[in-house]
Amino acid sequence: MSILRHGFTDKIIEILDRCSNGNGECLLSSSLILQYINIKTKAANRGSKSRASFANHYAIYVLIEDYINGGFQEDGSYSEYDGAKFSDLFRRQRELPFGNKLQNHALNHRLNEEFKKYFPNCENLPVIRDAESNRYWINEQLIVVNGINLSKAIIEIIEAYIKARKNAFTEFMAYCQEILYIQEESPEKAIKFIKGLFRPNVDARVFEIASFSVLKQHYADQRVYWGWSPEELTEESLVLYKTGRTNANDGGIDFVMKPLGRFFQVTETIDAEKYFLDIDKVQRYPITLVVKTNEVKDEITKKIARQAKAKYQIKAIVKKYIESVEEIINIPRLMEIFEQVLEAGNGTNVVEEIVIQSRVEFNVEAEEQDFITFEKEKI
Repeated sequence: MSILRHGFTDKIIEILDRCSNGNGECLLSSSLILQYINIKTKAANRGSKSRASFANHYAIYVLIEDYINGGFQEDGSYSEYDGAKFSDLFRRQRELPFGNKLQNHALNHRLNEEFKKYFPNCENLPVIRDAESNRYWINEQLIVVNGINLSKAIIEIIEAYIKARKNAFTEFMAYCQEILYIQEESPEKAIKFIKGLFRPNVDARVFEIASFSVLKQHYADQRVYWGWSPEELTEESLVLYKTGRTNANDGGIDFVMKPLGRFFQVTETIDAEKYFLDIDKVQRYPITLVVKTNEVKDEITKKIARQAKAKYQIKAIVKKYIESVEEIINIPRLMEIFEQVLEAGNGTNVVEEIVIQSRVEFNVEAEEQDFITFEKEKI
């Protein structure tokens, strides 16, 4: 399989270069566990919508740490080792940054199952486990490649990934603080700052929060009348709800509108296959796409149609999928909507909503405590 390239891949190769006299690229191509770690560190890219999930990283980390602490990378006696106790590994995982709420799934089966999904033809799995004694080993055959023991390099890679995630969070906290400061200092500056969030290269999580905050105010000024009979109608404002955090497993539903029942999906890429998967999850219920792009809506629609034709070929099927896209809201359209919100005098509400959603999204109080722990107690 071809190697996934993302923002953190170069860092992985840089670390590998140091332990292999410049052969990092070759090592990455030759090692399946390195390729797996490369896949799992995509979230280091600050533009990624993915939340940093450390469970599988830390399962590898604590097993290799135990391997190094035992001196096995030097004396070659690992096959005679009694194995690490689960209680020791589990406690160590929870001592690591962001690890205080980790469960046992990664060590027991999840890491191996996911590794098998990516590399179905590989006979070796990362975790070797004896269920009877509840002892664990890292699979040494995966961490020795081309005669090079990768254990220390893997530890360094995972630590670099943690640092990258810490930096990303620090940047986001700075953004939150700037929003609060600007809001108090000058409404005009706050508006200018928010407009700067609608860019193709802005962090996807920030884009989703800003989009929601603007659209919520936009629809709040619109009213519908409904009832069981023409004589008894209820007047109600449109209300937009955020269904969860930015990586929630929600079938493509990021926002829901009441009482019309409209579904919204926020997306970074024009990927028809991903759209249609989400549409299928909700039985082809119409979805409004909020796309982080400056491309015009007609071009986005054409791209979706071309991808749909290439995948399904049958015109009737393609037509059904295309009709399931109720509306496309791109960055220029979001800017137009924001201008309308400002004209209606609701700019302050947008700023306040961004602050609220930002703190909810990143569980600021809990994560801040994690970072205090991180600073005091390095890996």
